[in-house]
Amino acid sequence: MKESLSVEYKIADLAEELEQIYRLNYETFVEEIPQHETNHEHRLVDRFNEKNTYIIAKRNDEVIGMISVNDQRPFSLDQKLNNLDDFLPKWAVPCEIRLLAIKQPYRGGRIFYGLCERLVDYCLEKGFNMAVISGTLRQTKLYKHLGFQAFGPLVGTEKAPYQPMYLTKESFARASKLFERMLRKEKQQHHYNFLPGPVEVSNEVKKAWGDKAVSHRAEEVHNVMKNVQGQLSRLTKAKYAEIAVGTGTLANDMVAAQLTTISGKGLVLANGEFGERLINHASRFNLSYYTITKPWSKPISLAEIEQTLEKHREIGWLWTVHCETSTGYVYPLEKLTQLCNKYEVRLCVDACSTVGVMAIDLTSVYLASTVSGKGLGSYPGLAIVFHQEKLLPNESIPSYLDLGKYQINSSIPYTHSSNGLFALQAALQQIQPERTELFRDICQEFQKAGMEVLTGENYSPGIITICLHQMIDSRKFGDALKQKGVHVSYESGYLLSQNWFQVAIMGQQHVPHVLKGIKIIVEMYQQFSKAKEISRCGS
Repeated sequence: MKESLSVEYKIADLAEELEQIYRLNYETFVEEIPQHETNHEHRLVDRFNEKNTYIIAKRNDEVIGMISVNDQRPFSLDQKLNNLDDFLPKWAVPCEIRLLAIKQPYRGGRIFYGLCERLVDYCLEKGFNMAVISGTLRQTKLYKHLGFQAFGPLVGTEKAPYQPMYLTKESFARASKLFERMLRKEKQQHHYNFLPGPVEVSNEVKKAWGDKAVSHRAEEVHNVMKNVQGQLSRLTKAKYAEIAVGTGTLANDMVAAQLTTISGKGLVLANGEFGERLINHASRFNLSYYTITKPWSKPISLAEIEQTLEKHREIGWLWTVHCETSTGYVYPLEKLTQLCNKYEVRLCVDACSTVGVMAIDLTSVYLASTVSGKGLGSYPGLAIVFHQEKLLPNESIPSYLDLGKYQINSSIPYTHSSNGLFALQAALQQIQPERTELFRDICQEFQKAGMEVLTGENYSPGIITICLHQMIDSRKFGDALKQKGVHVSYESGYLLSQNWFQVAIMGQQHVPHVLKGIKIIVEMYQQFSKAKEISRCGS
């Protein structure tokens, strides 16, 4: 059986799984619950190990949760309750479950529920109709939610007291439906979207997106297109905005295609993943260009750019990201435009992560790309290119990429998405204010928790990049947050390779809700840090 995040529930049958069980046993019942003495090996082999069958929750190669089953009397509980059978129904054919342990980042109900499902299946396969357990008092409420019934007096020690409980197939079946509904409700209530796309959208945007599709030839669609173009121009101070069905990659291909019509060489700047992608775009269109590249997040100075422009007077265009999405670094657009004007160079910018996120003035920018999602707060699916000069169709450019063809056809030369346009129109009426103060508050919270944050004056208020310590795996950290309903950006190859994750404050975000999500991230980081500190002490 599998669930989201590819958690597998199975019977442990590999040596490496058993070894992880012994170490998880130690972490839980020695370091967390003071039930056994410490040892230098940092592993705990249960005294019933030869009798135990271990049901485990496994994420990739990591055992993240376990529970043991034993069908041979006397049980551990027999040694704590002399008259155990007196508390059980006469029809009971019991087994004992023990050693429930779930790694901290994965606690909260879902993994325990999955273990119990597999447990019930196993018991039925073996002919048992009841499972008894010594349940820790801290989780009594959770046990009861899943159908466990308490019986008898408390057992254990003063430091580690337990409540005897039992579970039947019938009680689990009754409780599991309610528990699943509870989990679904909890997931709906505790959903935090910190992705750069898809972003949270308003109800008005959802409604517009869900309206009946209209032909792209209809007057209504042309009127909406005109309105959307006008709103985009006012937002960015660009003269023209062409809108195509596509993504930011398409928008940048359209920019590259238009640059093939300009004589002379170009200059492409790159200090991150998306600057490097612009180099790839330029290369695919066989553009002739120079580059200035730096390690990720290292600034490219205006002096370096001017030196290159001064040395290579044949440069006729400069292409850069405005915000380097992979790090959050923002190039100084106003100073870049001044420099390009001085050397009579056409400036082109990838503004996918800045339009709608921060104030942007494209008055002196030749071409700029953005998208309908991200900062504009609509659904992805529309590619947008701003331009300052009137453009005519050019037969040397592939039809779908020809900006001139879009301009002479009111940006609808081909089939268009009425739903995308209607949704974008609704989103443009609700552009969110710049969140510089919120950005600073979040950075401070992360830094107080000991996180390394890429921040400074030249960073976007919409993207916060956190560099995790090498002992904390960014994929596992992001997966654990997802279990809690907190969605951060971490699954892109360029982030995984750096061991980074990002928090994007884009789309419809409400500050109190955002801060609750940030608190969960901080708590999760502290849990991971504590676990790794324990690991280091034991190594």
